[in-house]
Amino acid sequence: MTFFDTAEVYGPFLNEEVVGEALRPIRDQVVIATKFGFDIDPTTRKIRGLSSRPEHIRQAVEGSLKRLGVEMIDLLYQHRVDPDVPIEDVAGTVKDLIAQGKVTHFGLSEPGLQTLRRAHTVQPVTAVQNEYSLWWRAPETNGILDACDELGIGFVPFSPLGRGFLTGAISKTTAFAQGDLRHGVPRFSPEAIEKNQAFVNILEHFALAKEATPAQIALAWLLAQRPSIVPIPGTTKLDRLKENLAAMDIVLTDADIQAIDTEAARIRPEGERYTPAQGAMAGREAPPLSV
Repeated sequence: MTFFDTAEVYGPFLNEEVVGEALRPIRDQVVIATKFGFDIDPTTRKIRGLSSRPEHIRQAVEGSLKRLGVEMIDLLYQHRVDPDVPIEDVAGTVKDLIAQGKVTHFGLSEPGLQTLRRAHTVQPVTAVQNEYSLWWRAPETNGILDACDELGIGFVPFSPLGRGFLTGAISKTTAFAQGDLRHGVPRFSPEAIEKNQAFVNILEHFALAKEATPAQIALAWLLAQRPSIVPIPGTTKLDRLKENLAAMDIVLTDADIQAIDTEAARIRPEGERYTPAQGAMAGREAPPLSV
């Protein structure tokens, strides 16, 4: 495991410091990705909205470099598309940062399809980060995965375990704390959890056959989709980290994949994956260049 993902907005700021400190002894052996795109008050750390103005990107990168304690960011994502800034301006700014030796690769997180294509013409996009799992398969039908295949772009699924749901550890009686990102999300309502349990049942069936856990089957399924897919499961527990890593050793045959897909196709996911405000930032197209 050599690929680590963070962002200035995680904390805000604190996660970059933790990741930078942890990876410093093995910096030459790992790839570090971080993200810009939010307007964060430097004093209160309150998130004031989105901002991908060129001057803001440059400021964000300087802050990330300092917090991570690195001389170069391996992969720099735009965290969310800014509806006020043409993507060509964003990609052009990152292109300049690459020329300056501060960034190596450019990525986009949850972009609209045409925004991805427009960005790629200015600065080749190395990776796209989107939610993708057995529970959320929109990238298969909205053109994003197809575009990545066409353009030679890697695909990085976040929430590959459905924010913990696909592990089987969440039930309709699970109570999420006020600060938990799942609190108030429609897909995690008791009614939605009960209906979506059918996805976990599929994973549990194959886990039993493979002497694995549902989480490992969920990750193995993702890894089997394409060689260019690199999921980024998150955890705060060492035993879960080891469990996730062991998913790389699980072999799902073509017949296994077909059987999983056949069963999953019979289920319609219940509930939206985001609150309305969060959902409005996903898959957004950037504004056109002004003439």
